[in-house]
Amino acid sequence: MIARRYKKRTKKRISSELRTNTKNGMVPVISSQEGTCMSLSHIELPADMPAPDAGGCLATREILDRIGDKWSLYIVALLAKGPRRFNELKRGIDGISQRMLTLTLRGLERDGLITRTLYPTIPPRVDYELTDMGRTLLKPVMALVNWANRNQVAIAEAHKRFDEKPEPDQVLIQGVVYQRR
Repeated sequence: MIARRYKKRTKKRISSELRTNTKNGMVPVISSQEGTCMSLSHIELPADMPAPDAGGCLATREILDRIGDKWSLYIVALLAKGPRRFNELKRGIDGISQRMLTLTLRGLERDGLITRTLYPTIPPRVDYELTDMGRTLLKPVMALVNWANRNQVAIAEAHKRFDEKPEPDQVLIQGVVYQRR
């Protein structure tokens, strides 16, 4: 009930704003995504494209999900220099929580990319190290990092150009974006 009342008020407020802010037969755009229609009709897929639920695609997606997450590549890059202890990794990756580091390390270990070695000392010592398969990941990862470094300025400029220009069916007048009717 509360959500319904809120929705009604919001719709009323928006339509009232649209009426009061209309200029030259144009209405301001509320959201850059509003009214956007997505269609796959213009995309031609290759004839030999496997089904998304095929075994190979699912396995590839799972692997890419692991190495493409927020923290895995940082961990792999730190371990490229040799074995590291848990706290060394935590200090080396700005912003990672202890729980997220633990979960990411477990996932990488499960995927066979790192090994975890527990030494029976007091306090217990645990080292993490890349496996042979994990080291094979370094070449494509470093290629991606180098590409990002080389294209950083060009991407920032593209962002700026994109953010400054209005959509084809919109007009920017004195800092307000108007939608063509």
